Amino acid sequence: MKTLEDGGGKGGAKVNTWVDSMRASSPTRVKSTVPSSENQEQSPWILYHPSALSMFDQIINYSKGKQIVTFLDYDGTLSPIVADPDKAFMSKKMRGTLRDVARHFPTAIVSGRCIDKVYNFVKLEELYYAGSHGMDIKGPTNSRGTKKGNDQAVLFQPASQFLPMINEVYKILVEKTKSVPGAKVENNKFCLSVHFRCVDEKSWAPLAEKVRLVLKDYPKLRLTQGRKVLEIRPTIKWDKGKALEFLLESLGYANSANVFPIYIGDDRTDEDAFKVLRSRGQGIGILVSKIPKETDASYTLQDPSEVGQFLRRLVEWKRTTRGRPSQNKKLTS
Repeated sequence: MKTLEDGGGKGGAKVNTWVDSMRASSPTRVKSTVPSSENQEQSPWILYHPSALSMFDQIINYSKGKQIVTFLDYDGTLSPIVADPDKAFMSKKMRGTLRDVARHFPTAIVSGRCIDKVYNFVKLEELYYAGSHGMDIKGPTNSRGTKKGNDQAVLFQPASQFLPMINEVYKILVEKTKSVPGAKVENNKFCLSVHFRCVDEKSWAPLAEKVRLVLKDYPKLRLTQGRKVLEIRPTIKWDKGKALEFLLESLGYANSANVFPIYIGDDRTDEDAFKVLRSRGQGIGILVSKIPKETDASYTLQDPSEVGQFLRRLVEWKRTTRGRPSQNKKLTS
């Protein structure tokens, strides 16, 4: 994930760097960069990052009977990217698929959104949720029928002391960005998201300048960039990769050779988790993207539809090899 703090010192230079990065991560001519069906097999990027669907048998072979643990981003992975982030609804079919996956494997949603928002989209209490880029981690409750995500057991909140500051900056940004049509500021509890998906590209620089001026007074917050979104987070060393490690440790797999994590995500923030898997030499990262991107993931899937296909194949494989759902290992706080 690119941290947008090293933009050259001066305010104007820094904003220009931010805008260049915003433009680079927001391609406007997707069709020209997508490998066609005729030459896809010859594309160097596809050779190094093959489809997880076509390589499914190889992935299963790599797991070699180890405990598979699934980690999933939400936006752009389980649900399509939409103009209004409040309407990023997941399909009923995907929800059913997730329920089946969780019956066989420990499963976590790792998102930049706050837990309550993700839970309201997913509505599955048997999953683990790591919101705010892993700064708010909760696990399933023992009682059945729980309907509220905030009723789940809190496992870890490393940035609790930043809550007053986050809320203060949120109010300021909402007021400051009112003059930029299409801009939307989202409070994700332990981090903030400034969405520019619906902002005209000519207004990106003014928007970035407004954000820069606000953050100038808050050195304990840092700015990073996601998919058409500017993310504001505490300066603590915590990200989706750290959240993945924490969850594996809580499951009892910190130093185990008998675990095979599978992390699926579409955004720059997910690269932190892909890097962790590469450094561990365990499991695989799967990037959800239709266009070539620089990534530490080993495989690719094109969109949420293919993510669903992959997860259903995973469930079917488990059913046919075991005959019945395995008992998930439960997290301990």
